[in-house]
Formats: sequence, C-alpha cells, structure tokens
Amino acid sequence: MEKSEINGHAGSGSRGQIPEPPARRRPRARVMEFLRKNLLVILTVSGVLVGVGLGTAVRSMDLTKAQMTYFAFPGEMLLRMLKMIILPLVVCSLVSGAASLDTRSLGKLGGIAVAYFLVTTLIASGIGVALAFIIKPGQGAGALNTNHLSLESVSSDKETADSFLDLARNLFPANLVAAAFRSYATDYKMVPAGNSSNGTLLYQKVPVGSETDGMNILGLVLFAMVFGVALRKLGEEGEELIRFFNAFNEATMVLVSWIMWYIPFGIMFLVGSKIVEMEDVVLLVTSLGKYIFASILGHVIHGGIILPLIYFALTRKNPYSFLSGLITPFTTAFATCSSSATLPSMIKCVEENNGVDKRISRFILPIGATVNMDGAAIFQCIAAVFIAQLNNTELNAGQIFTILVTATASSVGAAGIPAGGIITIAIILEAIGLPTNDLSLMLAVDWIVDRTTTVVNVEGDALGAGILHHFNQQEMKRQQEQRQQRDEELAEVRVEAVANVQAEEETSPLVTHQTKAVEGMPEAIESVL
Repeated sequence: MEKSEINGHAGSGSRGQIPEPPARRRPRARVMEFLRKNLLVILTVSGVLVGVGLGTAVRSMDLTKAQMTYFAFPGEMLLRMLKMIILPLVVCSLVSGAASLDTRSLGKLGGIAVAYFLVTTLIASGIGVALAFIIKPGQGAGALNTNHLSLESVSSDKETADSFLDLARNLFPANLVAAAFRSYATDYKMVPAGNSSNGTLLYQKVPVGSETDGMNILGLVLFAMVFGVALRKLGEEGEELIRFFNAFNEATMVLVSWIMWYIPFGIMFLVGSKIVEMEDVVLLVTSLGKYIFASILGHVIHGGIILPLIYFALTRKNPYSFLSGLITPFTTAFATCSSSATLPSMIKCVEENNGVDKRISRFILPIGATVNMDGAAIFQCIAAVFIAQLNNTELNAGQIFTILVTATASSVGAAGIPAGGIITIAIILEAIGLPTNDLSLMLAVDWIVDRTTTVVNVEGDALGAGILHHFNQQEMKRQQEQRQQRDEELAEVRVEAVANVQAEEETSPLVTHQTKAVEGMPEAIESVL
C-alpha cells in the first residue's frame, strides 16, 4: 500500500519526498560535469583576466628592468615549453599524416587546402586595403615622429626579388639539422667594380648567403610531407618507420596535454608582464589609434564573419559551435602572439572537442601554421597603406594590386613568432617603392595588433581542418556506398549463378550420370591409354 501511495504521489509523509533529492542533485551534477569538461578553458580565460589585473597593480610599483625580467619568468617558461614541442610535433605529425593518406587523397586534400589558403588570404588582403582607404589611419599622423615615442629604428634594405628567392631556398634546406634552428637569409656586401671616368672607385652591391637564427619551418614541413609520402610508397618495408613516427607523435601529444595545464599560469604572467612593460600607452593610442582600430576591425570582420561564412557555405554546419571548442588555443594565441606556439593545443582541441580526424588535423594544421596567415595579411596591407598616407603618397591601381599580391605571397614566409609579420611589411614597402624607416611605428603597437592577428591566423587553420574533415567524410561515405552497391550486385550475380547451376542439375541428369561414370573409371582410362 505504501508503495502504491508513493508511486501515485498520494502520501504526504516523509516517504513521499524520496524521489526529490535526485532531482535536486541533477542540476548540481550538470554543473559539475560542465566544470569538469571546461575546466581548462575557464582557467585559461581566468588567467588572462587575472594577468590584466596583476599587470595593472604591479605597473604602479615602478619596477626596474631586472625586476620586470623576473616578473615575466613564468610566462617565458610557457613560451619555451611550447617552442620546445614544435619541432617534434610538426615533423612527426606531418610524416605520420602524409603516410596515413593514400597519394590520391593526399593530392585532393592538398589541392583543396592550397585553394582555401590562397582564397582566404586574398580576401583578407582585400579587406585590409579597403579598410585602410575607408578609415585613412595615416591622415593626421603626419606630424608623428619616431623620436617622440623613443623607438628603435627598424630598417630593411632587402630587395623584393631576394626575399622571394630566400623563400624558395628555405623550402630546400641544405642541412636538415641546421634547419631546426637556422634559416637562410640574403645579405649584401659591397665589392669594387672598377673606376669611374674621374678616377673614383666604384662599388657594387652583391647578394651573399647568410644564416639567421630561427627555425626554418618551411623546409622542415616540405621535407616531412615528402618523406611521409615516400614511406607510404615503400609499402611493408616502410611500415615499421611509420609506426615509429605514429608512436612519437602520440607521445608528443601526451606531453602537450601536460603542458596545457601550465598554460593558465604562464598566460597570467605573459599578459601581466606585457602590461608592466608598456610605455606611453596614451601617446601611442592617440597617435596610432586609427591604425590599431582599422587592424582590429579587419580581424573582427574576417574572423567573425568571412571565415565562418566560408565554413558554413562549404559544410552546411554551424561554424560558431565548431569555434566554441577552440577557446583554449585562441586564448593561447592571444597571449603568446605565436601561431607555432599555439599549434600543440590547437591540434589537441580540434581532435578532442570537434572530432576532426587525426590524419587530417596532423596533416593540415602544421602546414596552416606555416603558410596560412590571414590576420598577418590584413595588418600588413593596412600598414602599407598607412605608411603611404603618412608620407603623403597617392597609391595608383598598379601599386594597390602589388600590395594585394605581395601581401598574399609574403604572408606564406612570415615567421609564426611574435612580430614575425613586421619584417614582411618591408617586402611590401620595397615592392611599391615606399621608405621602410617608418616600420618602427608598426613595431610600437605590434604587441596590441599581433594578438588579434594570431587569433585570426589560427582560426583560419582550424576552420580549414574542419572543411577538409567534412570533404574527407563525404568522400569516405561515397566510397562506402559504392562498395555496398558493388557487393549487392555481386551477391545478385552469385544468387543467379547458383540458381542456374541448380536448374541444370535438375534438368540434365545425363550430364551428372556421365560425370559420375567418368569419375568412377580412372583405371579403365589408364589401361586404354
């Protein structure tokens, strides 16, 4: 009776209240589950916010340069950890990714990836140029002087042709070991080239090869891809080495998962130390505010509208639900200003939160971190037009086209490190014949603009991986359907064949009797022979 009363909610005693505690616990369990799944994201975002507050508080203490260095130490350790993992991650993930895809799929996916990277970077360059002409960041900043901001001068006398030749040379490093920490860069020396008519000695500028510090990521990426394809071509002989790289890659990802728990703490001090180091913020913002606004607006338009639209148009899926799983790598990108340093957490989150195939993510994301720089293309175009307006130079249609093409091409070679895009602006300026002595102004506000630049860079890579994953799934589904259809056709043919044989056996007993008779007289045949 008590049981029926409880089930029918007729009783008003304490027993009638038994089902309620689980109902009360359910929201609490849901909250705990949410916290468990998103703990790292919450900690990372909190790290940025606490870092801003910490930096603002410490800024008023007037630290010395040495004390600032000590304060920035935990953030420096995070950058060192992330950079340490880049080399094994890029090489092993690309070798295993290229080896796991057949040559046909690799060619098709590679073609889609290249087209996606080119189109998005061209669109980004167009947005940058358009915003620069609409907002006109260089007007009113003509009286701005580098000395007012106590900036170091940044100059680059490198020829545009040599910049692109260096890009090609770095694709094929002469020494793979050296490529892990050095890249090729053209330098110049003056050599005597005879005497002039009045007897003065003439000199000629001759390009000479030199090595600069910094990983040659382009050369390593190309080698790893080709090496992976070669291992697949070997067949069974290459299986052991492919398994080695797969295991190495998985071990690297375990290290990444450990490093990611240090990210919130490191980010707190990275952001805090940057705020402490800032000088003359008010002067910078008032002088270069329109340039900062134009760059960040370009990044918001491209990253918030254009890229999600491209993703939706190609996959018919919600891009913002895809991006919501990538808050940790976006926060890391914002704090470190480095696409390469964000790569480990990006690969992990894309695979675990968004379910992208490992073969796709570990193939496309290292390439994207190297060659796909949408955010950099936007701010480089704005910077080029800004410097033209600063020098009261009217840009013609040919120069604007040159900016678009050069920004798209040079962003491929932009280093995935903080302030890596500043050097590539020099290539654009040289191409359109503008002076490079105003580059220090870009460097003064690069620590602001570079944050949104890096976020857009890594967003483009992630959405590219999502698009390739979608196409790969469609291709696999189509192949599976074809296989099922072929199997069904074979089954029908087999059924028909069996039916025909049975019909023959039933209708022609002479054949069967004759066969049995022949089978039963081998000795007789031998004796006749």
